[in-house]
Amino acid sequence: MPEAAPLSRPIMAGVVTALVGFTSSFAVVLTGLSAVGASSAQAAGGLLAASITMGLACVILAWRYRMPITVAWSTPGAALLAATGAVDGGWPAAIGAFLLTAALILLTALWPALGALIARIPPSIAQAMLAGVLLPLCLAPITGLVENPWGVVPVVLTWLVFARIAPRWAVPLAFAAAAVVVGVSLIRESAAVDPALLLPHAELTTPTFTAGAAVGIALPLFIVTMASQNVPGVAIMRSFGYEVPWRPAMLVTGLGTALGAPAGGHAINLAAISAALAAGPDADPDPRRRWVAGVSTGVSYLVLGGLSAAFAALVLLAPDAVIPAVAGLALFGAFGSSVQQAIDDPGERVPAVVTFLVAASGISLLGVSAAFWALVAGLMVRVVLHAGRR
Repeated sequence: MPEAAPLSRPIMAGVVTALVGFTSSFAVVLTGLSAVGASSAQAAGGLLAASITMGLACVILAWRYRMPITVAWSTPGAALLAATGAVDGGWPAAIGAFLLTAALILLTALWPALGALIARIPPSIAQAMLAGVLLPLCLAPITGLVENPWGVVPVVLTWLVFARIAPRWAVPLAFAAAAVVVGVSLIRESAAVDPALLLPHAELTTPTFTAGAAVGIALPLFIVTMASQNVPGVAIMRSFGYEVPWRPAMLVTGLGTALGAPAGGHAINLAAISAALAAGPDADPDPRRRWVAGVSTGVSYLVLGGLSAAFAALVLLAPDAVIPAVAGLALFGAFGSSVQQAIDDPGERVPAVVTFLVAASGISLLGVSAAFWALVAGLMVRVVLHAGRR
């Protein structure tokens, strides 16, 4: 009988999953929270809340179901917030929208018809909306090369080199390059760092509920989270032989989103791309032992949550254009995948293009963001073009 691989292997796989997931996208989360009205302290608290809730969700689901189920924050959702910007009611209204998103996720678990309704939105429309939302953020590395070449060139070159030799680590190492740029900038300016910035803290906000935030943030955030994270996450796990328990997963992530929302956590969901790091054969040859990687991922997220204030301080102290460049590089893969899925079906291409252009325009009408109007426009064009056709 072959000797079992040491337990350290799935444990390390979980640590890598958390490190890659966190360092690849935390800048996007901070950017999104700041865009909808969070102060620096509130954005840092939101990063802490999301880290803690998704860490606990990983541990609970992986331990209970003995599967390498991993949970992540909604990176596309954070990008959506960045594109949406402030809404009427400011940060408290955004908090209310996060709570509404949590309620919709929970309703999906309790009322299957809602999940079926979301599934009826053509994937090309949903992905085109996401691509339009991501476009402005993905342009940041390009504009940054002109705005601050000395700060952004090292970041982009690091990403490019490791995208070739170690794609998994390209964005985390680009962030490491950005950290070096920040350090050099602080030394040159002889700037002192306030130790209080490095201490994790959460600032609770009383939510307010507005129609603009509900339609402009909560609904698109829910759709993006479901279509770009939860559904692909289930498919990726199935490809490795695991059948994710849908209702419990939605209950746990919905409750986690609700608990984290008052502190600024926008949404947590099943991991998609990073799920393969914990669920694949590299985590452990024996599929029955890979659940340990899921637990390890959760514990690692809890540790990283303790460092969330330090990561937020790094963003706060960074020279112009450096951190937006890292965030843009982190979204290149998601943008490419969204564009491909949006235009893959020739029969759906025109509605998808309309959806993409409206979302990318950044327009705001009646206090509602472009993401919602992109869905409306794309679906209307699709109805007109397909009416009466089989």
